[in-house]
Amino acid sequence: MTANTKQRLDRIDIGILNELQQNARITNSELARAVNLSATPCFNRVRALEKAGLFRQHVTLLSPEALGLSINVFIQVSLEKQVKDALARFEHAISERPEVMECYLMTGDADYLLRVVLPDVAALEHFILERLTKLPGVANIRSSFALKQVRYKTALPLPASGLTLPEPKSDAEEWT
Repeated sequence: MTANTKQRLDRIDIGILNELQQNARITNSELARAVNLSATPCFNRVRALEKAGLFRQHVTLLSPEALGLSINVFIQVSLEKQVKDALARFEHAISERPEVMECYLMTGDADYLLRVVLPDVAALEHFILERLTKLPGVANIRSSFALKQVRYKTALPLPASGLTLPEPKSDAEEWT
């Protein structure tokens, strides 16, 4: 397939993606049965989907509660200046903090929204006072505790049938 050709996912490809989002450890034979294919064509499609860049990574999702991480906090951070260097410094510093699960550059009142997971309020206090407030350029911090997680999912919503992918960055084999 040339770099100018858009790739189209059919209902089988979408079925494969949906199954893998639910269980990345599914065997190829189980996956093939789930999408009504034989094993070899299913395997080839999975490899083509990987090559097309649809998989970011394979992970195991752990239970925060089982690990004693019962505090889930959303923290809004405003910087003194929203210039490229200040943003880059903040993003670099935050990317090194293991308790920061997610970090988004935002529009609106705050510059960043963080989701932080910690074992207790003392750990949150330490994170805010000893880590976050000491970062250069931090002007304001507002935090909100999550009382209950109503919904959490990692699977992206996919259409029931065909989907055209954006232009590939490099040549990729067309799946059959």
